[in-house]
Amino acid sequence: MIPERFAPIFDGVGPLARRFEVAGYRIYLVGGIVRDLVLGRPLSERADMDLTTNARPEITAEVVRGWADAVWEQGARFGTIGVKKGETIFEITTHRSEAYSPDSRNPDVSFGDDVEVDLSRRDFTVNAMALRVTGTDGEASELIDPFGGAADLASSTLRTPLAPEISFADDPLRMLRAARFVAGYGLAPVPELVAAVQALAGRLEIVSAERVRDELSKLLVVNEPSLGLWFLVDNGLADMVLPELPAMQVEQDPIHRHKDVLAHTVAVVSKTQPELVVRLAALLHDVGKPKTRMIGPRGVSFHHHEVVGARMARNRMRALRYPNHIVEAVTQLVYLHLRFHGYGDDLWTDAAVRRYVRDAGDLLDQLNELTRCDCTTRNERKAQMLSARMDALEVRIAELREQEALEAIRPDLDGQAVMAHLGIPPGREVGQALAMLLELRLDSGPVSEAEALRRLDEWWADRASPSD
Repeated sequence: MIPERFAPIFDGVGPLARRFEVAGYRIYLVGGIVRDLVLGRPLSERADMDLTTNARPEITAEVVRGWADAVWEQGARFGTIGVKKGETIFEITTHRSEAYSPDSRNPDVSFGDDVEVDLSRRDFTVNAMALRVTGTDGEASELIDPFGGAADLASSTLRTPLAPEISFADDPLRMLRAARFVAGYGLAPVPELVAAVQALAGRLEIVSAERVRDELSKLLVVNEPSLGLWFLVDNGLADMVLPELPAMQVEQDPIHRHKDVLAHTVAVVSKTQPELVVRLAALLHDVGKPKTRMIGPRGVSFHHHEVVGARMARNRMRALRYPNHIVEAVTQLVYLHLRFHGYGDDLWTDAAVRRYVRDAGDLLDQLNELTRCDCTTRNERKAQMLSARMDALEVRIAELREQEALEAIRPDLDGQAVMAHLGIPPGREVGQALAMLLELRLDSGPVSEAEALRRLDEWWADRASPSD
């Protein structure tokens, strides 16, 4: 008997299921939507549905024509036909199995007729369930769960339908995906799954950087990613896709004690909001520490690790094929993450605040959040002091925003005015003058045009004077 809570999801699938039944084929809901239905998670926001059928792709395309608003056949060679009806996207895939040959980045796909065989080739038992949708009022007549996925959800267990060595050979990315299910669903991997990951982690080298990137991003934005990140490190996966993480497990000196950098990093990631850019910045903000670690008379230091770390973060994200705007944002956050600590309470002048806001730009809120979350000390007094200082800075920024447009700080004269006043053509000297005027704007706030021209004249005269 199918629970009543499943009923609403079938309203949109019923007409589609009827078309397949009339044509002599069966269709099933599969994947995350079935898992979430079993868990009782809300589905009101879902607009996409994954289905599987015993119809071949060319037959599926014919069945949906005349009913669908749009049809996409680009994935037909892999068995998938995309369909849009109203606001809902359906991805309908022929029953299949797929596996990677040892030297290939692309799966070999073969089509089948048995839904249980199709389910057996899926990643985990909790995803290897299907709901058969009949054409009668769009009802689900049967939950297909040959590998005990519902029971594994109830017991918080992560298993593969077949032996994990087979599952991970089919698609090595599944080892990385396991980390997301450990973190996002609180599932405990069975010992044989962990052993297979440790033995086969090297197979991730055949998976494209783009697929690795997408799976890593999904892990980072679950509410609490800590267990997943430790799964990557403890089982050798991070060595393959993010070697900067295990490198942060620097040996702690028994005399000059300091925090384990990796443990601190994982804690910072978990404290930030589940948004990709700030989570990536939190993950990478201290990657420069192992290369800059020094032990001196005053203990352990990591001088300029933000500079080294920004370069390392940029290189890693490029290797993972992240879009340029994400690479630049995360690199800048890593570079700036110590900026707040560079000022003492008595040095937060208006000029310092302006420079902080100018350098952060559109990333100001994310930089402030990263700075707050970077404090993982157990010393409550120190934590409260740092929090109070950040509160004071944010109040100061708000006060200055009321007086001037902090996010749009520019010189009080533009290039045309500089050239007209000094009688010079376009060139390097104009850029130097504008740089001087920008520093004046940052130091003094907005000044009148007359004052800006006066300071320009002083600068020009000093520049023309022979040096001592």
